[in-house]
Amino acid sequence: MKVLSYTPRLPLAHFVELFWISEGNGFAHGKERVLPSGTMQLVVSLCGASFMGPPGSCQGPRGAVISGPRSEPLTISSPGQVSLLGVHFKPGGAFPFLGLPAGELHNTHVSLETLWGRIAVELQDRLLQAKSAQACFGMLEHFLTARASRPLARHPAVAFALQQFQAVPHAQAVAAVANRIGLSHRRFIQVFRDEVGLAPKQFCRLQRFQKVLRQVWRRPPDKWVNVALACGYYDQAHFIDEFRWFSGLSPTAYLRQKGEHLNHVPLAE
Repeated sequence: MKVLSYTPRLPLAHFVELFWISEGNGFAHGKERVLPSGTMQLVVSLCGASFMGPPGSCQGPRGAVISGPRSEPLTISSPGQVSLLGVHFKPGGAFPFLGLPAGELHNTHVSLETLWGRIAVELQDRLLQAKSAQACFGMLEHFLTARASRPLARHPAVAFALQQFQAVPHAQAVAAVANRIGLSHRRFIQVFRDEVGLAPKQFCRLQRFQKVLRQVWRRPPDKWVNVALACGYYDQAHFIDEFRWFSGLSPTAYLRQKGEHLNHVPLAE
C-alpha cells in the first residue's frame, strides 16, 4: 500500500489530525483488527482513481462513510485493489462538521450521504475528478472549512477537559475537572459526549490504553507490571483486563502480532 498524507492549515488543524490517501492492494494478511482510539474518521472511496501509480481493477468499498468513535476493537478486510481518501479527526474534532451529537455515532459508522444528503455524493464526484492527491486534499480542506458550524470552536469545557485528560489521563478525576469548569457533573458528561462521542471516564480509559501502546511499541517491556503502574493501573491484573477489553488480545499477544501501525493488528486468515 502507498500512503500520502497532508496536515491542513489553521483553523482546521485544531480539529483535523491529517488527511490521507491510500492506494494499492489490500492487506496481504486479508484482515486487520483496528484498536479503539476515541477518534473519528471520514473515509471516501476513490475507486477508479489513482494518484500514485497506474490504476488497477478496483475492488474496494464504494461511497463515503463516517466512522464514529469506538470503545471496542473492529475487524476490517480489504480485498483487491483499493483507493481511499480519509480524514483523521482529533478527539472531538469531527463534531463541527457532523450536524448531530457525536455520541450518536459511538461504535458505529454511517454513510456520509445519510448525514449530509446529496452534498456528500457531489463531494465524492468532485474528488474522483481531481487530477492529483494535492488537489484532493485542497478540495477537501475547502469543503470542510465551508461545512463547519460557526463559530468553529469547541465548547470551552470540552477544550479544557481534553487538554487535561490527554496530558495525564489516569491522574484526572472527572468530577474534579467538572468542578474546575463550573458545570454540574451531569451537564459536563452530556456536553463532552455530544462533542467527543464518549463519556469522559471512557475517554480517559482509552487514552490510558493508548499510552500503553505508545510506550511498548518500540521498546517491549521487561515486566508488564512496570508498564501497568507507570500508566496508572491499580495492578497488573487490572491492566491486563483493560487491555483485553479494548484490544481482544493479551499484551503479549499484541506485541507478537502487531503490524506496521500502532492501532492495526494483522489477523491470519
